[in-house]
Parts: sequence; C-alpha cells; structure tokens
Amino acid sequence: MTKIGSRITELRKTKGWSQGELAGKISASREAIGKYERGEAIPSVETAKNIADVFDVSLDYLVGDVINPSFDKRMVERLQDFELLTEKDRAHLFALLDAFLRDAKAKKAYAS
Repeated sequence: MTKIGSRITELRKTKGWSQGELAGKISASREAIGKYERGEAIPSVETAKNIADVFDVSLDYLVGDVINPSFDKRMVERLQDFELLTEKDRAHLFALLDAFLRDAKAKKAYAS
C-alpha cells in the first residue's frame, strides 16, 4: 500500500466512514477509493486535494511527507500568517515560542 493509500485508509477509519461515504463526499466512486487505498491507483492532484480538504489535513500529510497529523491545515495557515507580521513582531513571537518549547522539552526530559 502506498503512503497516500495508507493515509486515506487511516483517516477514513478514524472518521468511521465507509469507502462509499468518502467517495460521496469527494464526488468519486467507491471503487476509486478502494484502488487508492490498495495502492492500485494514485489520485489526481485535484482528487487528492479534495480528500485532504474533507479530512482537514494538508496535502503534505496526505502524501506522507509530514508524519504528524497535528500539522493540519489550520497549523499551516497560522505559520503562513507569520509572514504578515513585522520582523520585530516575528522575533518576539519566536522568542515566546522558543521559551514554551524549551519548557515543554525540559518537562518531558524530567518526566522520563
């Protein structure tokens, strides 16, 4: 099974949807969904985008380039919005994030 096929199967089962239900949501056939999941076919870019949209994940996650599903579309949009900030505001925000991340890593290290 391809990465994209595995991801489609995983996401579909997480939602509790049948192949037919997923197919209906993206205007595809149940047979096509089955082929994608078994790795017998690769969805077109448009179909892959529709699948990613219905599961609210990024295309990167769907095709296996991102291993963390929490990097969903909302997270990516927030990261893109960083570009709207001034350089000074970005520096402040990164300093704040770095402090939170450092604390989280320290807590994890001491908990082990």
